[in-house]
Amino acid sequence: MSIPSSIDSAKLGAQAVRLRPAHVVMDLERLGSLHQSRLSFMRSLVRKIMREGWQIEARRFELDAEGYGTVIYRVQTSGDLFSFVLFSQYLDPGKRNDRVIASEWDLTMALCEGEVDDGYVEYLRLNVPLQEAGRLDSRVMVLSRANRSVRNFDSVVAALSAGRQPEVEQIAKVGYLYRTTAVYGSGKLGMADWEKVSSKHPDFARPFAAEMFNCFMLRNFSLQQAEHIARQRAPDTAVPMQPALKRYFGIGNSTGLGMAPYLINHPQLISRWIEMRELALARVRGLGQVTAERLARLQALVVRGIAHIQQTVTEDDWQTGNNCQVLEDFAALQDWLAGHPLRSWEQLSTWAEQRLSLQGQELLNCILLELYPELVDSLEDSFSLVESLELQPEMPAAELQALIERHYAWALAIDFTADGASETFWYRSEEKQEPRLGNCSLESGRDKQMPLGIGYLAQQCHRQLCAYLAEQPAQCTASFLLRHPEQRGIVRRMQSMAKTRYGEIQANLLDREVLPMHLLRCKLAFFGVSKFDPRSRLWVRNTMFQGAPLLEDIGQPFEDDWFLPLAPTEEKR
Repeated sequence: MSIPSSIDSAKLGAQAVRLRPAHVVMDLERLGSLHQSRLSFMRSLVRKIMREGWQIEARRFELDAEGYGTVIYRVQTSGDLFSFVLFSQYLDPGKRNDRVIASEWDLTMALCEGEVDDGYVEYLRLNVPLQEAGRLDSRVMVLSRANRSVRNFDSVVAALSAGRQPEVEQIAKVGYLYRTTAVYGSGKLGMADWEKVSSKHPDFARPFAAEMFNCFMLRNFSLQQAEHIARQRAPDTAVPMQPALKRYFGIGNSTGLGMAPYLINHPQLISRWIEMRELALARVRGLGQVTAERLARLQALVVRGIAHIQQTVTEDDWQTGNNCQVLEDFAALQDWLAGHPLRSWEQLSTWAEQRLSLQGQELLNCILLELYPELVDSLEDSFSLVESLELQPEMPAAELQALIERHYAWALAIDFTADGASETFWYRSEEKQEPRLGNCSLESGRDKQMPLGIGYLAQQCHRQLCAYLAEQPAQCTASFLLRHPEQRGIVRRMQSMAKTRYGEIQANLLDREVLPMHLLRCKLAFFGVSKFDPRSRLWVRNTMFQGAPLLEDIGQPFEDDWFLPLAPTEEKR
């Protein structure tokens, strides 16, 4: 269930501001403008690891001179034990492919329950490198693979071998040594399902925590592997990488359409994620006074945001334009702050909504969250819920009509007869069962489409319901569904989503001009990625955990200040 607004309003006090309305927040373009924040899953995972002092060590590190072999990390949390098992193998350059159709990778890995003995490691060796072609048991929680960023990896190893540090300029262009091409969990291929993971292993009971930990471990291994190869090649001259440079490396990620349907198929969960982010923002905006200390922190983070975006490299014209717009936004923000006394964060937010682009507004919102960890971080355990779309057959049909007109007005306003308004269809490929986009005017297969056009389904249901009520005005929902049983799914969804605060993503996903990139970015922002680099309208590269602590930092003082990471300067290494 949603957190009642009255509870939080009482905490905020008389000057509290209301949460932004659904028609503003659930706009697809705005969702595609989100950035990582304190509440992103990577950030909350790292806070947990550092706060609890997890003990992570390589109990088996068997790599040859070229970095191929087997590595097993023992992961002792505050109350549980896991093993992270990784296989590194030679990959013919001609077979290196980031697409889901690939069948071989540089690295494959699995996060498992408990200690793993030699027999179980051999079982994993037979299956983990096969990825989707293999089969696993429920001791495995996460399965993944990754490919080298070859030019970056080779240049780093060469520099370390020669006794030099890698060039910061090169790292800034490609801020990782490996990139993942898939991270699987939640019961796929025989692995532990979410119910088991969330109930048995509280360390990973937050959404995608185990998957994010897999990427955190991959990032740390990539750095250890590069140093290992450098030592093997030149034991007399090789040097370790400086800690600040190591922290600036993240892990790359390639994400395609496979992620997009999740936001439609888990509407209650996505509504909750949005609600927690908006609640955090409302807590900040509701404060009635801006202290000099917080204002100085804001100004410093604005400067950091400008530098971070300037250091973001993308070849995509659309994303380049967005980044340039945010730079203009933040220059205007600096000018405004210099010329106006800041009385409240609500004043600043109101100005931003009138003057800044969507991406500029949402980056500023993330900066505001950074200023008040004491108001924000407590929400990180509220991102999970048990989803259940429940039919209410006893609801009067007239009440159902009113519900649709109130909560799905955005869907009823779409003109599906307009040119291109229903030209796109979503389907799963036979080869990999991965989501794809089809064009009705060019391709057949619409009969195989996935039911992701929620706006269209809601409008069709409303039309049939109105016709039914004209004949039977006093009947209930059950009677309507007896006449139109094909509407049962969308009715159940609409009745359930009407109880949430934010409801559906308000967009026509069947439109010819729909940008799936907005869906991808929304989910990736909640994960905590940065430096979006679209490679087409259908897939994007990005960077994870850049600036995050290293394994060797666990147990050391931690300030949780790796938001918008910057390339290290000479004096900070």
